[in-house]
Amino acid sequence: MNLKGVAEKIIRDAQKPLSPVEIWEIAEPQGYKDKLRLTGRTIPSTIGAQIYTDIKDNPNSIFLKIKTKPVRFYVKDLPQNFDINLLNSQPSIKSVQKTKSYSERDLHPLLNYYVYTYNSIYTKTIFHENSKKKTFAQWQHPDIVGVFYPMEQWEAEVFDIVNYTGNQPVKIFSYELKKELDFSNLRESYFQAVSNSSWANEGYLVASEIDRSDDFMAEIIRLSNSFGIGLISLDTKNPDNSEILIQARQKDILDIEMMNKISQINPNFRKFLMRIKTDLSSKEIRKEKFDEILDINEIIKRYN
Repeated sequence: MNLKGVAEKIIRDAQKPLSPVEIWEIAEPQGYKDKLRLTGRTIPSTIGAQIYTDIKDNPNSIFLKIKTKPVRFYVKDLPQNFDINLLNSQPSIKSVQKTKSYSERDLHPLLNYYVYTYNSIYTKTIFHENSKKKTFAQWQHPDIVGVFYPMEQWEAEVFDIVNYTGNQPVKIFSYELKKELDFSNLRESYFQAVSNSSWANEGYLVASEIDRSDDFMAEIIRLSNSFGIGLISLDTKNPDNSEILIQARQKDILDIEMMNKISQINPNFRKFLMRIKTDLSSKEIRKEKFDEILDINEIIKRYN
């Protein structure tokens, strides 16, 4: 059974129109979160999005949209003996849970910790407010960039040979961060990541609350197969449980023209590239020049 099936069952049992929030308030105590392996706080939004899409695209949809405040859904073959005015006077059982009071930028230490600890990637925040063209800066460069230095794993002689032969001795990453990711913001967020990250060896969309429904994951996998942007889930309760849900498609060649454009727009990115050049020349990585990697206990304290 999927979320639409759960919604149908709950509405049939209730014998009255229900909002997505009301549906989930009834369904969650019945164990459907575990049965469907759902995570996150945006499940009511996903229920609403799936039913809306079904009504719009499926001429044989079993659902009806009832114009109440909030909008509720009903099943067509049930008796329609309800009073819309009465429904309007009844608030939802409980309002949608609010996202924790942290911003997207508050997630930066979490991503910094995860990619450094598990992938040896040094990261740097790219501040949009420092860009020369501030109006569209959020569509011109990512929130965080990262670099992996293979010289940490190579002998000095090997590194010299790689430099001498002209092979690329580093891998550069790009990360676009969101607090939540579901059907309501998927396309805008994904194509923002495509716009901001396609120049890098690997580009990722990163979020702390991700809709894990089958329909949503199928759609984002389809987008990733087409455009190559990966997906990372950040776990604010246990950062070590963060994971790459979809691996980005690796590009062997960097888009130098785009990197040059970003350097002209944003001084943080230009300094990031200068830092890489300096580290490669000196064969010494200056960790303090990148974003600080907080201790795991400090990170947990911030989010819990």
